[in-house]
Amino acid sequence: MNEENQVPPQINTPPMPPKLPNERPRLGDDPAERVPIPHAFAAIEALLRQPRRLLFQLRQPGAGKLIAEMLFIAFFCSAVYGVVAGTFSGGTQLWAAPVKIALGLMISAAICLPSLYIFTCLSGSRARLAEVAGLLAGLLMLMTILLVGFAPVAWIFSQSTESLAWMGTLHILFWFVATLFGVRFMKNGFSHAEAKSQAGVNVWIIIFLLVALQMTTALRPIIGKADNFFPTEKKFFIGHWFDCLKQSAEETKTNSRN
Repeated sequence: MNEENQVPPQINTPPMPPKLPNERPRLGDDPAERVPIPHAFAAIEALLRQPRRLLFQLRQPGAGKLIAEMLFIAFFCSAVYGVVAGTFSGGTQLWAAPVKIALGLMISAAICLPSLYIFTCLSGSRARLAEVAGLLAGLLMLMTILLVGFAPVAWIFSQSTESLAWMGTLHILFWFVATLFGVRFMKNGFSHAEAKSQAGVNVWIIIFLLVALQMTTALRPIIGKADNFFPTEKKFFIGHWFDCLKQSAEETKTNSRN
C-alpha cells in the first residue's frame, strides 16, 4: 500500500538563463516583426520603417516570393533613375540608359552572389543561400529607392549643365551614398546570423563596388552619346574616367577660346 501511494520523484529542470540587460534582442522577439509582408509596397515600408521585420521574414520558409518582389522593386526603381539619367543627353538615351542601369545592376549582383555566400560561410554564419540572396536583394532595393529619391536633384542638374564630367561625378556620388545605406542594411542582417567575423563581408563589399563600377564602363555610354549601343573598346573604369575628364577639359578650353 505504501508503495502504491508513493509520489514519484520530481525532476527539477534548470531555469532558462535570464536575458542579459545589454543583450541584443533577437529577430522575432517583437510581435510586430512576425507580421507577414503581403506585397511589394509592404516590403518597401518594412525596409524603410521596420528593417528587422524584413530580416525576420527573410528567414522564414517560402521567402522566395518576397525576394522576387524585392528584386522587381530594385529593377523598376533603377530603371526610373535611368530615365532621369538619360534626360541629360536625350534621344536614344531615354530608353538606353534605364536598360543599361537596371540590367547592369542585376548582372553585378548575380556575379557577386556566389562570392558573398562563400565569404558568409567562411565567417561562420549560419545564413542559408536564400537568406544571403534576400539580404543582397534588400541592399539593391534600398539602394535603388534612395536613387529614386535623388532623381529630382539629378534631373535639375541634368537640365542646367552641359558638363558630362560633372554629371558623371554627381551620379557616382549619389550611387555611393545609396550603396552605403544598402550595405548597412545587409551587414545588420548578417549580424543576426551568428557570424564570428565580418571581415569577409567587408572584402566582398569592395569586390561589389569594383564590379559595379566596371559594369558602368562596360555598358558605356550611360549619360553621354555614342554611335554604338555597346562600346567597341575595352577600358578599366579609372582609365575611362580620366579620359572623360581630359575630354571635358579640352572642350572647356575650346569653348573659352570661341
